[in-house]
Amino acid sequence: MKFISWNVNGIRACINKGFTKFFKEIDADIFCIQETKCQPEQIDLEFEGYQAYYYSAERKGYSGTAIYTKIKPQAVTYGIGKPEHDNEGRVITLEFEDFYMVTVYTPNSKRELERLEYRQVWEDEMRRYLLKLNTKKPVIMCGDLNVAHEEIDLKNPKTNRGNAGFTDEEREKMTELLKAGFIDTFRYLYPDKKDAYSWWSYMGHAREKNIGWRIDYFIVSDSIKEKIKEATIYPEVYGSDHCPVGLELEI
Repeated sequence: MKFISWNVNGIRACINKGFTKFFKEIDADIFCIQETKCQPEQIDLEFEGYQAYYYSAERKGYSGTAIYTKIKPQAVTYGIGKPEHDNEGRVITLEFEDFYMVTVYTPNSKRELERLEYRQVWEDEMRRYLLKLNTKKPVIMCGDLNVAHEEIDLKNPKTNRGNAGFTDEEREKMTELLKAGFIDTFRYLYPDKKDAYSWWSYMGHAREKNIGWRIDYFIVSDSIKEKIKEATIYPEVYGSDHCPVGLELEI
């Protein structure tokens, strides 16, 4: 099975920048989207053979997630069952016969780290949610997790230490998640691969220079790590400040 995840930084804008072309060419079984920035009534985006599930933030033009799937899910869950976390449209879970598919748009800690404390609470709740799912069947989780886990995951680790997305606190929460029984699929296959990024600032020609961060992930249950066939980053695909990332599983 082929999975794709892409933070589109506004789906309506991304449609005008090649989204549809990439969607059709990549022909994923499940295509997950973060930061849709729209309400369901603001977009009419259908693809033959796919069912679509959108989860929008209460605040218009902000956050939001979506999943397109060729396979009909047994159940669909919006949010993680915590009202204090579920008003920003950040998590959709599809249950299939053999696994759960979870797309996530993790809150950004913001420039002055004003949301770091909330982010820590979110991370703990999210980990508990994933662990609960994992007791029933394997989990495939993807999305913009807003953290570069290790120094290899961003171009300038020394100057970014302590900045949003590369604080010790955020990195430790990712470590806790992986130690709890999950695999970072890209690093599982490519532990030493450098200059592999999924997000670049719009400033300073960062993308042209490949001064980026790897903050978009596919995380899977340790129990299915042997089923990982390929993990891919698509830096050549434009349309957002993020590029798509992909996963192929024998499942």
